[in-house]
Amino acid sequence: MGLVRPSRLPCGQLSRGARATWQHGGVTAATYSPLFPQESGGGQIVTPPRDADAVLDGLDPEQREVATALHGPVCVLAGAGTGKTRAITHRIAYGVRAGILQPGSVLAVTFTNRAAGEMRGRLRQLGAGGVQARTFHSAALRQLQFFWPKAVGGELPRLLDRKVQLVAEAAARCRIRLDRNELRDVTGEIEWAKITQTVPADYPAAVAKSVREAPRDPAEIGQVYGMYEQLKRERSVIDFEDVLLLTVGILQDRHDIADHVRRQYQHFVVDEYQDVSPLQQRLLDLWLGERESLCVVGDASQTIFSFTGATPDHLLNFRARHPGATVVKLVRDYRSTPQVVHLANGLLNQARGRAAEHRLELVSQRDPGPEPVCTEYADEPSEAEGTARRVRDLVAAGVPAGEIAVLYRINAQSEVYEQALADAGVPYQLRGAERFFERQEVREAGAALRGAARFGGNDALLDDVVELPSQVRAVLSTKGWTTEPPAGSGAVRDRWESLAALVRLAEDFVRAKPTATLADLVAELDERAAAQHAPTVQGVTLASFHAAKGLEWEAVFLVGLTEGMMPITYAKTDEQIEEERRLLYVGVTRARLHLSLSWALSRSPGGRASRRPTRFLNGLRPGSTAPGARGAGPGAGGSVERGGAARRKQRAPARCRVCRKTLTDAGEMKLMRCEECPSDMDEALYGRLRDWRADQAERIGQPAFCVFTDKTLMAIAEAVPGTEGELTMISGVGVRKLDRFGADVLAICAGEDLAGDNTDS
Repeated sequence: MGLVRPSRLPCGQLSRGARATWQHGGVTAATYSPLFPQESGGGQIVTPPRDADAVLDGLDPEQREVATALHGPVCVLAGAGTGKTRAITHRIAYGVRAGILQPGSVLAVTFTNRAAGEMRGRLRQLGAGGVQARTFHSAALRQLQFFWPKAVGGELPRLLDRKVQLVAEAAARCRIRLDRNELRDVTGEIEWAKITQTVPADYPAAVAKSVREAPRDPAEIGQVYGMYEQLKRERSVIDFEDVLLLTVGILQDRHDIADHVRRQYQHFVVDEYQDVSPLQQRLLDLWLGERESLCVVGDASQTIFSFTGATPDHLLNFRARHPGATVVKLVRDYRSTPQVVHLANGLLNQARGRAAEHRLELVSQRDPGPEPVCTEYADEPSEAEGTARRVRDLVAAGVPAGEIAVLYRINAQSEVYEQALADAGVPYQLRGAERFFERQEVREAGAALRGAARFGGNDALLDDVVELPSQVRAVLSTKGWTTEPPAGSGAVRDRWESLAALVRLAEDFVRAKPTATLADLVAELDERAAAQHAPTVQGVTLASFHAAKGLEWEAVFLVGLTEGMMPITYAKTDEQIEEERRLLYVGVTRARLHLSLSWALSRSPGGRASRRPTRFLNGLRPGSTAPGARGAGPGAGGSVERGGAARRKQRAPARCRVCRKTLTDAGEMKLMRCEECPSDMDEALYGRLRDWRADQAERIGQPAFCVFTDKTLMAIAEAVPGTEGELTMISGVGVRKLDRFGADVLAICAGEDLAGDNTDS
């Protein structure tokens, strides 16, 4: 890893055409790679292979071994990007086309409807239509609906749409108050208990045994859980987890029904086997009976959902349970470059524990690419701005915005990246989370702060509070903020992180503007929220590491990689620490070509540089030492880029051009003056610039702030630049925007009429 080196070819171009044999790219990767054509043609008609042998064409040796291992138990250990979906779908298709498997006798099980749909599509293209590919819940529900009248009588109870409402009622019956986020967390605990086959009375003991951080007193949760089950019985409804539990119960009690299912399904394939819960494993055992016609596929190094009940133990114990099993390892990585794969392997080489003992050493099948880049920044805003600049450069170089992702550990980290990308004019979309200012807790906090600003004189809560941050803390304490974060993860922690971000913003705001009032802060929040309000576009993906599982991009930025965030603070046990390492591994293996890893030494500009980069990169990032090593570890021959730190040392502090006070607020630095200092802005010029910006935004189909933000336009209207050099001195006017809009802006500043000009801008 080291500094960015220019690729030999522009982004997106192939170094050579695909050849016929698997060694030279003829294999179709299970995941998208620019080296290989995609199997699903996006509406194109695909001709199925002419016969069974043709199904095997293009498979690499290990994939072919999977495809032809049709008898007895089979365990496929498949690393990230190694074509596992391709291998198992070709295995099923080969068996069907060879007449060994009957399509209707095969049940392929996976964990998401998307994955099941993809599997069915591939099987149809291979001439194996009629094979059932479903999620565990979908397959169980289908069987439950069919057998319920015979096993129990009458119609199957109604499936509960949203269990959270019934959990709320159960808590009220128990006289336990739960806010919206606690309600979500307690609902999650009930789901975990049912998936691990834990009854309400045993919940507290199960939590203690699993070293699980409960969001509330386990005895209270057990009480709510018991009342929830009682309410379901009273109303004759079942929930999602009951679908599995009831199917298990019927198959255990009614041997005739179990025999019926086993006659129907004689061959099973389970994808993502490392994510199987104890309840799902019990159902799979009942489907199988005494038979061993089973193929499982998984990777223990990608187990990152243990908080939902998932465990890799079933995958790791497979050979012990099935001594005669065929075990095939897929390690040829068709997704990522050798440089990305080297880093991924290095992460796992330092892992500990049982899953680490079964790690797979990936071997990239792609041409070399750029080295992963490690960047150290002075503070979080610098990290976000630096990341946004690099994203913008990639887009300018031809990488589609939809092929770029910025991944972080918790959703509360998204806000600063939303703002930085917006300022850089880069469209983005959030995956698995609401936009920061659209989150329920942030909206509620904003309303509370707005009310306090308006009626604070009559609010006893603020009687003895003068300092702005203290006022904010007092108001937000009524919404769930506390001086110490709650234990564990989940919705309560996410809510606290969002409120804590507002508290930090207030602290930064008052440092930059000591005389600021609560009303000033509310106005700042409103401006920030408005600047980030953008239509849904095909843009850069912002997502948590967890939400990125199963996805991939051409370029991936892993941000915020500091101790306390990666691993997260509440990861205490060795196994929890190792799951955090696996989470980073999943993040790294999402990248095909470009990979960037970054961290900030302090939270805010001018803060104490007390943070350290994640321990997981020791020996892997340039200049660091591997655990237990005396010198620099592998890959440490380059140097870490000093993103914000180096630039800040070379640049004099921003000072107000009126009073010469040092500026720290981003908005003030754009204006180059304190907010309270008098403005000499040309109002008419500002109006013309806004009208021009609106036309440009409509022309390019992006929000107005993607052209220039309000603060940048104000700075231009105050400075009235006459040359390109003067224009580039204004924050928010980079090289790209100068090239695209500079001539127009300078013409407007000079009083020229642009009517009818620059229609292609």
